[in-house]
Amino acid sequence: MFRRTPRLFAATLAVAALALGACAEKADEQPSAGTAAASYPVTVGALTLDKRPEKIVALSPTATEMLFAIGAGPQVTAVNDQSNYPADAPKSDLSAFQPNAEAIAGKNPDLVVLSDDRNKIVEQLGKLKIPVYQTPAATTLDDTYRQITELGTLTGHADQAADVTTRMKDDIAKLVKDLPQRAEKLTYFHELGPELYSATSKTFIGSLYSLVGLTNIADPADADGKNFGYPQLSQEFVVKADPDFVFLADSKCCQQNADTVKARSGWAGLTAVKNNQVIALDDDIASRWGPRVVDLLRVIIDAVAKVPA
Repeated sequence: MFRRTPRLFAATLAVAALALGACAEKADEQPSAGTAAASYPVTVGALTLDKRPEKIVALSPTATEMLFAIGAGPQVTAVNDQSNYPADAPKSDLSAFQPNAEAIAGKNPDLVVLSDDRNKIVEQLGKLKIPVYQTPAATTLDDTYRQITELGTLTGHADQAADVTTRMKDDIAKLVKDLPQRAEKLTYFHELGPELYSATSKTFIGSLYSLVGLTNIADPADADGKNFGYPQLSQEFVVKADPDFVFLADSKCCQQNADTVKARSGWAGLTAVKNNQVIALDDDIASRWGPRVVDLLRVIIDAVAKVPA
């Protein structure tokens, strides 16, 4: 649920101790024969559902994407105001940043899926006897696979969830299999916002870049971990590091692009700028940890592939 101003975005990621192909395509939303035969009750962690949920409220854009990807879309009756994918998700005025128990209860949900426990919303919904499943911001790809799997179990789509995770793993393995071996690793700067908040290798987004063999210039700025992997860099820091790539996760929200980067004081001489290696990412995909991380990884790999080994 990470659509917000860059400063709030980065700060929230830090507080959350995070953060963001075939999997990107909308999965078949019709229940399969195996789904219809799913038996209840089912238990995931401390949550037990006695029957298949048919009125799911999703308060996280990532959760919304996961639910639709595994075929549980028809069971989703409302999503939060930041869920914009897939396009036909039942968007509502429910806020994930300021969740209101009464407003959520007004949707008569038999399952609420959310990432952050803001305003002690989990406790409030518990008092109303509304089941809640949390999908906290991932720190590894395994977290993503686990959440998809558990949502499959809870919604009666275990087989489809397994298909999604298998496809993701296969696609990622194919993408990284033939990466060229380089004598010297290329470096990068991942920009969360024009205030120059970034993400280190210890974050979910950083782990994707690590798969590609890139070196993160932000790592030294949070060596002690006090920024939870999300340090704010200075103009001088980035210029001195002179990254081979600049990846912009603020191209839509803040209209950042190669030209705006080049116009920054001292940035015109960066290797990334001179070599046309300033890459505008899709803000939404770059800030979520659902099935579309495969798309994000593909964009990164395609950019890197253009640099001779």
